[in-house]
Amino acid sequence: MAVKWTGGHSSPILCLNASQEGLVASGAEGGDLVVWGEDGTLLGHTCFQGAEDVTSVLFSPSYPTKLYASHGETISILDVRSLKERLDDFHVNEEEINCLSLNETENLLASADDSGTIKILDLENKKISRSLKRHSNICSSVAFRPQRPQSLVSCGLDMQVMLWNLRKARPLWITNLQEDETEEMESPQSPGQLLNPALAHSVSVASCGNVFSCGAEDGKVRIFRVMGVKCEQELGFKGHTLGVAQVCFLQESYLLLTGGNDGKIKLWDVSSEIEKKHKSPTKHTHRKKTKRATYTKQGGNTHASVTGEDEHGKILPKLSIEHGEKVNWLLSTKVKGYQNILVADQTSCISVYPLKEF
Repeated sequence: MAVKWTGGHSSPILCLNASQEGLVASGAEGGDLVVWGEDGTLLGHTCFQGAEDVTSVLFSPSYPTKLYASHGETISILDVRSLKERLDDFHVNEEEINCLSLNETENLLASADDSGTIKILDLENKKISRSLKRHSNICSSVAFRPQRPQSLVSCGLDMQVMLWNLRKARPLWITNLQEDETEEMESPQSPGQLLNPALAHSVSVASCGNVFSCGAEDGKVRIFRVMGVKCEQELGFKGHTLGVAQVCFLQESYLLLTGGNDGKIKLWDVSSEIEKKHKSPTKHTHRKKTKRATYTKQGGNTHASVTGEDEHGKILPKLSIEHGEKVNWLLSTKVKGYQNILVADQTSCISVYPLKEF
C-alpha cells in the first residue's frame, strides 16, 4: 500500500527529483514548486509568475541546495532554503520545455522542448553552447550519459531516438521506432496495435553510460546499447497495455522502473538479457528457454517473479504495482535509509512505495 504525501499541491504533479541528501522536489500544473523532507514533510513552496506548468526539476549533485526547474519556456535556478528568491533565470527555448538533464561535470544543462529542439546551456558562461535541431516533432525527453559529459540521448513524438555528441551539431545515430520494429520485439503484434504509434515519451541511461531505455506510446520498452558512434537494440518487450509514460533505471544497476498510462508501475531486471546478448557472437540468437518459477507477494496488488522469464523466454516484471492512475513521473530514491518508488500522477499527491527487496 502506498504512503501519500499530501498538502503541497492543489493540481496534478508533473515531475519529481531527489537530492543526494534526501530532499524531494515536485513540480505541478499552474507553476507550483514544492520541496519535501524525506519523510514527506513540507519544507518549502513557491509559485512561478505566469502560472506555467513546472515540467522538470533537477537537484544539483554537487550543491545539494541548488535546484533547476523548467516552467514554460524558462529555466530557473533556485536555492531550496529560500525558494522565493531566484538565483538565475534563463529564457533560451522558444517553446515549452519538457525535460531537463545535467551532465556529470555539471557545466552543461540540456533542455528539450515542444519545437523538437534541445538547447545546451553552458552554466559557467551563462550562454547557449549548442542548439540541437533534428526532431521533427515534440522532443519529450533528453538524458546525458553518465561518465560521458559530452554525450546525450533524446527521444520524441516523431518516434525517433537519437544519440548526440556535443562536438557535432548533428546526431551520431538515429532510429525510428516504428520502422525498426519487426524482429527485435519478443511478442507478435496484437490486433489493433497499429492504433498506438511508437511515439517516444521517456529515455533513461543506466549508470554504466552505455545502456539506455526508451518508453513509447505502443506500450513497449526498448533497451539499447551504445556501440561507439551507433546504437543497437538489445531488447524490446511489451511492458504495458497502454503507453509507457516513464522509464527510470535504478542507480548502479540494470533494474528498470516503468510507469504506464494503464496505471501500472513495473520493475524489470534486464541485466541477464543485456549480458546474454552482449556475449552472443551473433546478433539474433534463438535461445531455448526453461520454465521459471514465479510467486505472488502476500497482501496487496503487488506481484513479483523470482527470475524474470516465463517458459517462452518472455521477460516478466520482478514487481508489478496496480497504481490505478496514469503515471506522470517516476523516481527511485532512499527514504529513511530504504529504497522507495515515488510516483507523480493525475492527482495532487505523491505516492511512495517501498522497494525493500531490491
